[in-house]
Amino acid sequence: MMDETEFWELVDTTREAAEGDPEEQADLLVERLVQLEPDMVLDFARHFEARYNRAYRWDLWGAAWVLLDGASDDAFDFFRCWLIGQGREIYEGAVHDPDALAELLEDFDEEIDGDGEELGYAADEAYEQLTGAVAPDLGIPPATAEPEGTALDFENESVIAERYPKLWERFKG
Repeated sequence: MMDETEFWELVDTTREAAEGDPEEQADLLVERLVQLEPDMVLDFARHFEARYNRAYRWDLWGAAWVLLDGASDDAFDFFRCWLIGQGREIYEGAVHDPDALAELLEDFDEEIDGDGEELGYAADEAYEQLTGAVAPDLGIPPATAEPEGTALDFENESVIAERYPKLWERFKG
């Protein structure tokens, strides 16, 4: 079984080796995961999926909206993958208080940052390389149909600026 500490260690070591580039991090993650047993890869996938689902929140989507200058459904999905890739401290901090990302992120380059689409596929890719088969259902309850929490009017700048004062000041001010 892979525990939470091992999960975050894989995330952190690959991010550091990739110097923060999410695509490079995904490649390194696949390289690391193929060295494990297939069951461990599925454990990693479960940890990832559970955190991905947990981050399906309106307040976090609003933070992504500020950082990315707008965020479609897909963009928010890839943002959640990227957020997990930032490691435990940033992930937990953001889920707890999305506006805290203004302090948690050293820098944010929307050309590179905020899109971790490839990270979301790393475990599936590693599993397929190891077994030649598609990863089975992880047995995790799916995310809710709607994000958790209260919907925000992303198009209303004053609502967003008021809800995310630190992010707004740092990235829009």
